[in-house]
Amino acid sequence: MSNVDWDSKTVIGFKAKAAKVTRNASDLNGARRTGAVVATDKKVTAGGNKARPGPDHQRIAKLDRENEVAPPPKVNASVGKAIQTARMEKQLTQKDLAQKTNEKPSVIQDYESGKAIPNAQVLGKFERILGVKLRGADIGKKLEGPKKS
Repeated sequence: MSNVDWDSKTVIGFKAKAAKVTRNASDLNGARRTGAVVATDKKVTAGGNKARPGPDHQRIAKLDRENEVAPPPKVNASVGKAIQTARMEKQLTQKDLAQKTNEKPSVIQDYESGKAIPNAQVLGKFERILGVKLRGADIGKKLEGPKKS
């Protein structure tokens, strides 16, 4: 009971002053002239278009892109050229080669255009059917038959 301040009074029903929000410069300057405490807050998302990201979102997206993994390598153009020339020499269409290798024609098209991600099994099938080396150093070289001892 010794910490009680007997001189202070509490008025019941008295409203505290609420902060006044002003939107024009003349009211703001008038408050500054009278010596009132003036605080300005910038609204972060006011008037923004939600469909179009602001500068913060662009910075975050850039950080995300920096952390992404590089895309997998595509088939070399020389491999696609070798598949196409070997297929033409054997007089096969892309559809015929697809049937012989149990692949879709779009897979052959992707390999020949250089858009496919290399797969050793698929390239092995193409090598066997076409008789041309498609992996390693000598791409496009004719495969020899089994070595005779």
